Amino acid sequence: MTTAIQRADRRTSPVFLALVAVLVVSGWAVWSGTIAANPGFAVFLFVVSGWVVSLCLHEYAHARTALHSGDISVAAKGYLTLNPLKYTHALLSIVLPVLFVIMGGIGLPGGAVFIERGRIQGRWRHSLISAAGPLTNVLFAAVCTAPFWLHALDGVPAAFRFALAFLALLQVTAAILNFLPVPGLDGYGVLEPWLSPKLRQQVAPFAPFGLLAVFGLLWVPEVNRVFFDFVDTVLGGLGVSPVDTYFGQQLFRFWAGEPQLPQISGLL
Repeated sequence: MTTAIQRADRRTSPVFLALVAVLVVSGWAVWSGTIAANPGFAVFLFVVSGWVVSLCLHEYAHARTALHSGDISVAAKGYLTLNPLKYTHALLSIVLPVLFVIMGGIGLPGGAVFIERGRIQGRWRHSLISAAGPLTNVLFAAVCTAPFWLHALDGVPAAFRFALAFLALLQVTAAILNFLPVPGLDGYGVLEPWLSPKLRQQVAPFAPFGLLAVFGLLWVPEVNRVFFDFVDTVLGGLGVSPVDTYFGQQLFRFWAGEPQLPQISGLL
């Protein structure tokens, strides 16, 4: 009986498998132009499902690293099933991140796994648990941009190219924001084990507001411009141009009308 429960705690959730199915089918639709009348809708489904899949993998990476570091409670909490509904509240984990994507093209760090830190010994392990999530976003960004930095875009349909570029932008913004050393974000979690107990106690009350403060700052035009200039620089190093991400976002916002896409040859 115990073994059966343990297997159930680690079995991949049907919810996650459904998300992957939507990602694959919508990706095929974008590539093939099946929804020729409104390709933006297929791009929307592709980007949203890809983004939520990345959220699941982000939180799974935290949980899996915690499991191997000594916190066996993560399995019983369902964190190893990749079910997005297990990662805190559905509103915070899914709705708000997708809303921020729609509003501003920003990858909001969504979801959370509750680690029993008392079970884990060693500062390096605590830091690695915090770093595992955003490192997953880095890996996801590398996969999305692989056709760009491998110069393998010949024959890739324009809509699919732009959709990949926009999804990569979300991954890069999520990784950068998560690695900020701000209380409540993973970057602070990496540093926290190395701080004095007194300093950690002083900072703790501000943790619930760290993410809100960061996004408040991003609405300041000067800060927003500096942030996205840095994002464009990172993406540029991976072969993705601002034109790619711009038209990816325009296609994603299908309710605003279909954009006039440029000739691909002009981007290379």
